Amino acid sequence: MKVTIVGAGAVGASCAEYIAIKNFASEIVLVDIKEGVAEGKAMDLMQTATLNGFDSKIVGSTNDYSKTSGSDVVVITSGIPRKPGMTREELIGINAGIVKEVSGNLIKHSPNTVIIVVSNPMDTMTYLVHKTTGLPKNRIIGMGGALDSARFKFRLSEALECPPSDVDGMVIGGHSDTGMVPLTRLATRNSIPVTAFLSEGRLNQVSEDTKVGGATLTKLLGTSAWYAPGAAVSAMVQAIACDQKKMFPCSALLEGEYGLNDLCIGVPSILGKDGLEKIVEIELTDAEKAKIKESAEGVKKTNDLLTF
Repeated sequence: MKVTIVGAGAVGASCAEYIAIKNFASEIVLVDIKEGVAEGKAMDLMQTATLNGFDSKIVGSTNDYSKTSGSDVVVITSGIPRKPGMTREELIGINAGIVKEVSGNLIKHSPNTVIIVVSNPMDTMTYLVHKTTGLPKNRIIGMGGALDSARFKFRLSEALECPPSDVDGMVIGGHSDTGMVPLTRLATRNSIPVTAFLSEGRLNQVSEDTKVGGATLTKLLGTSAWYAPGAAVSAMVQAIACDQKKMFPCSALLEGEYGLNDLCIGVPSILGKDGLEKIVEIELTDAEKAKIKESAEGVKKTNDLLTF
């Protein structure tokens, strides 16, 4: 099992570290455009192997995609990070060119790979990869929903004053501060609906805190978060690499599902060896349907800024 991560910044390096620690990949390749960064981080990570008990081989490459040849899964994190006050949508002009070039280089060397897109604005970058590569829809996946759901569950456990492992919940919709749709109605604590424990007002606050989860961290850190994004994408890579058939909310190309067409947006999806193996359609309330439709309209507006 060979995994490539393009972009050896904070998110890419964290993703590589989590994948290595889980010890399911034989080789992890880090690629970056900046001279020596990928090689340095790969070496630094390899020096933790005996301490963290993994045998994965980690190698770095400065823009040499031949080293990525034969990758089973590739992750695209490259692009400029969000700065304080900057929306994900404002990143589109710069990051679209980067993602288009990167995906082309990856497919040239790994034509059968599964691509996971992390670069922002993520739903639009995932759509761009679909439109420019011609790969089957199951082999292109956007990461956002897995991260947003993790943040949602953290906020729920905080409100419930319980361990995070007690909580289950999901965020669908666009990966943006206004596009997320936290499904509070379906969230549970050990199979009991959280509505049994929390008031409507408190749940609304949990939803709002979830939506601005990325922006909150950007304000605190001065740049985008990296631990949770890295962990989210590593979990998705593992689900594919190990054929786990796990369900994550992922940005998928919709062709009629949820009444939506010709866009990528977060929906419950089963991940296995073939990538995104199934989109799961769940019954939504009228209010939830309205929110997902509004979210989709926002994503399409951003998509309209793309030039192919």
